[in-house]
Amino acid sequence: MTENECGWIEVFVETNNEGFEPVSGIIYQCGITGVMIEDSGDFDEFLNDPARDWDYIEDGLVEEKKNAKNGVTFFVRDNANGMETLNIIKDMLKAAKANESDIDFGSLEVTLRNVKEEDWANNWKKYFKPIAVGEKIVICPSWEEYAKKGDEKILRIDPGHVFGTGTHETTRLCIGFIEKYMNEGDTIADIGCGSGILSIASLLLGAKHADAVDIDPNAVDIAYTNAAMNGIGKDVYTVLSGDILNDKELERTFTDKKYDVVEANIVADVIIALSPRVPSLLKDGGVFIASGIIKQRQEDVLKALFENGFDIIDIGEEKDWTAVAARYKG
Repeated sequence: MTENECGWIEVFVETNNEGFEPVSGIIYQCGITGVMIEDSGDFDEFLNDPARDWDYIEDGLVEEKKNAKNGVTFFVRDNANGMETLNIIKDMLKAAKANESDIDFGSLEVTLRNVKEEDWANNWKKYFKPIAVGEKIVICPSWEEYAKKGDEKILRIDPGHVFGTGTHETTRLCIGFIEKYMNEGDTIADIGCGSGILSIASLLLGAKHADAVDIDPNAVDIAYTNAAMNGIGKDVYTVLSGDILNDKELERTFTDKKYDVVEANIVADVIIALSPRVPSLLKDGGVFIASGIIKQRQEDVLKALFENGFDIIDIGEEKDWTAVAARYKG
């Protein structure tokens, strides 16, 4: 089935009036070309407008509108890339709510309309096929067969519906830089690991050990399951859950070690917040690989990295996304 033949998923993000603009902005940044603002206040104004043209409104419609939640509606493709986009939007919304405490975002609860989320979690799988990422890695879903060619590294993965598949531009950019700047025997820190794609890819490419962390506790079991699927054990791979920016004890778990490469495929605001912290994780001359950066925020990220002792050694771009490789000068 081609992209043009794919269906669409209607997504609703519940928010308050104050959140309409920033939530819509995040959605637009991720390549969505249109949103619908659902504001119950508009309907109240209509009901109370003495100049309205309608003499009669069905009681059921009035009740429905009065009980409706405020929020923003948009659509994503019913395929693997659509799920990646949806997950990035969820991550960006979570980061915005955490970092912009002066804005009342409301719940930011995400609802998939016209389809049950558990059905969506299975339906998109028919579009997720083996895909080459970088020059050496082929990401292959656990339910697909794939015959290895040459010296390819096959990364088998079952992402789960809460994490991405690895096919998105941000992941491809990141893995490309890992292939380019990571050396065999390096130690790795993967910040915001999700399903573990970056750290598992690093181990398959010859890293000696990888430590990974994600704010979502579901990531621990999913990353360990994916690692085991690729013959990687806990002797070389450690996955933790928590907020490394706000949990000092968790941060010390990482800063007590020094890594050759720190990887983060998150969002621009979190990368900027990490920029002063990453030097304490890196060996002198170590490399920070950051992706998930919307092009509009590229300069903000570069500025933050420069101000915290990094030399920018590479910038990759694909569609609306940017990845950065930066070396810590020490």
